[in-house]
Amino acid sequence: MKRNAYVSAAASVVLCVGGPAAAATAASADTARTVTAAAAAVPTAETAEEASAAALKHYPGVVESLDKDGTVWNVDVISKDGKGHAELEVAADGTVTELNRDTDENATEHKDLLAAEVNAEQAMKAALAAHPGQVWSVSWQDDEDGGAHSWDVEVRSSDGKIWNARVDHATGKVTPSGSDSDDGDDN
Repeated sequence: MKRNAYVSAAASVVLCVGGPAAAATAASADTARTVTAAAAAVPTAETAEEASAAALKHYPGVVESLDKDGTVWNVDVISKDGKGHAELEVAADGTVTELNRDTDENATEHKDLLAAEVNAEQAMKAALAAHPGQVWSVSWQDDEDGGAHSWDVEVRSSDGKIWNARVDHATGKVTPSGSDSDDGDDN
């Protein structure tokens, strides 16, 4: 309350002494502080975990897949009722762009994903616990032959090696699904 009184008094002095031009300058400086503070509040999406969080904030549901493509993350999200699907692009600065949205999905096609004990975020954490690095992709593997469902997670270590893991949808158990390899990609 006192701050508002001081600001009002200061604005009155500026207006009386410097006229409207000085008041406009003071107002634009205050606006710049507000814009800077708002920009600082925007979360970044430099990791898969941050991209997932940004996507789910934009379109609540369950992440079906996520992968890095250059400087952006492509994220597919299924709505909690299984009837909706959004294809999102998440930039490193946290900006989410909706590329496509469907609202007439067959909910039974996504029932196993929605019922999974382990979600994409938990699968990423489990894979990183087994092999440190940065998650580059995660995707739900829906076995149409009635077999086990799982998450495929790609982790890139700091030395550029790629490690692929399969994470069980019910237990979170991590099993290597490929050997380390050099990426050859500069992303």
